[in-house]
Amino acid sequence: MNIFHAIVFGAVQGLTEFLPVSSTAHLILLPWFLHWPDPGLAFDVALHLGTLVALLIYFRADWIALITSALGLIRGRRKAPDARMAMLIVAATIPGAAVGALFEHKVEDALRAPPLIAVMLIAMALILVAAEILGRRKKSLDEISWGDAITIGIAQAFAIVPGVSRSGSTITAGLFLNMKRDAAARFSFYLSAPIIAGAVAKKTLDILKTGLGLEQLTPLIVGIISAGIIGYLAIAFLMRYLQTHNTFLFVVYRIALGIVVLLAFWSGFR
Repeated sequence: MNIFHAIVFGAVQGLTEFLPVSSTAHLILLPWFLHWPDPGLAFDVALHLGTLVALLIYFRADWIALITSALGLIRGRRKAPDARMAMLIVAATIPGAAVGALFEHKVEDALRAPPLIAVMLIAMALILVAAEILGRRKKSLDEISWGDAITIGIAQAFAIVPGVSRSGSTITAGLFLNMKRDAAARFSFYLSAPIIAGAVAKKTLDILKTGLGLEQLTPLIVGIISAGIIGYLAIAFLMRYLQTHNTFLFVVYRIALGIVVLLAFWSGFR
C-alpha cells in the first residue's frame, strides 16, 4: 500500500460511507477495476476510524447532548431532553450489531463477486425509488417512534451485503416510514457511529493478534486523514442536499455503476 493508494482508498471510503451508494461495494470494485492490491485488515480499520472521526466531529454538539441526557437518565433525572433519542439509537443499533457480529465475514466473503454487487447496487436503487414515490416525508426527527427506530435498525442489518449501503438502507427505510429526507439521513448517521465504532474495535483486536509492521504506519495515517476529511465533507453535503432535493441522483449513479460493472464482467474486460 503506497501513499497514493492510501489517499484514493481513504477518499473513496469517506465519500461512499455516508452517501447511499455502498462503501463496501466501492472498496471491492476499486482494486478489481484498477488491478490494485487489496488494502488488508489494518487499512480497513484505518478507513473506518477516519469516517468515525468525521461523524464525531460533524455531530459533536448532538453527541454531547445525547450522552449528557443519557447519563442524566441513568442518574434518575426525569427531565433529560435527548434521553429518548439516545435510547432509540441504542435500540436501533442492536439488530445491525448482532447481524454484523454473527454473519459479516460470511456474507462479505460469499457475496463479494462483482456481478452480485452490481445486481445489489441496481436492486437497492429501485427500492430507493419506491421509497421516494411512496413516502410522504412528513415526520421530523422528534416524531420517530420506537417501531420506526427498530425498523430502521433492522434495515441497517442488511448493509452487510456488499452493494446495499448502510446509509442507503437506513435512509430508504426512513422514507418508507414517512420521514423527511434530512431527518432520515440524520438518524442514519446517528446509527452509523456505534456500528462503525464497534467494527473498529473488533478489527483492532484482530490486528493486535497478528501485529502491525512499521512500514504500514504512514499509509494508515494518510488513509485516516483522507477518509476523515472527505467523510466530513460528504456528511455536510448530504445533510444540506437532502433538505431541498430527492435521492434520484444516487439512484442514477447506482444503476449506472451496476451496468458498467456487469458490462465489464460480461465483456471480459475484467
